Amino acid sequence: MTIKRFIAGAVCPACGVQDTVRFFQKEDFDIRECVDCGFSDEVQNKPALVGELPETRVSHEGEGRHNTLNEDQNVQVVRILDN
Repeated sequence: MTIKRFIAGAVCPACGVQDTVRFFQKEDFDIRECVDCGFSDEVQNKPALVGELPETRVSHEGEGRHNTLNEDQNVQVVRILDN
């Protein structure tokens, strides 16, 4: 018996409707299909990255490491005084 599972939040690449895509295995292939428009395709087990990584709010230049505070960044401590 084939177990079909819906993917929460997934958007169909054909019709653009959200929460209509389900995932299942058929003859050792991973299949996704849309119950709204009938779109279906095979999903790669290990998809390769194509192109550059997208820019995100946590992306950093250089080696991809988080920036650390250095003395040469002129960091000043702010103190809040009670009246």
